Amino acid sequence: MIDSIDNKLLAILKDNSRLSFADLGRKINLSPSAVRERVQKMEDNEVIEKYSIQINQRKLGYDIEAFILLKVFQGQLKHVIQQVATLPEVVEAHRITGSQNIHLKVLLKSQLDLQKLIDKLMNFGDTNTFLILSKI
Repeated sequence: MIDSIDNKLLAILKDNSRLSFADLGRKINLSPSAVRERVQKMEDNEVIEKYSIQINQRKLGYDIEAFILLKVFQGQLKHVIQQVATLPEVVEAHRITGSQNIHLKVLLKSQLDLQKLIDKLMNFGDTNTFLILSKI
């Protein structure tokens, strides 16, 4: 079970998962070994599933971020889900409720790349695209 100390640890790790057990311990007044045990237990129980990094994609040349909603043609959902998983431009994909079936977050280098992706997706169903201007 997760207690208030674990919740504090999770909040700190969410902000910076690179901190050492000693640094984490100083922030919540626990020894490094106690922190290590708590973190290990949360990893073992799959409360912590993975650690990751946040990359500034614009610095790598990806200037277009967009959400694409896809209403899949009748009877094609399973096939489309398999196909979407192979598209390198897709950074997140979700099956959703509502009038559309799939919600995609995509990352591209140019408007031409976005156009090509939309053209591919139109083979699977109707698309609705929203450019991401900024994060709030």
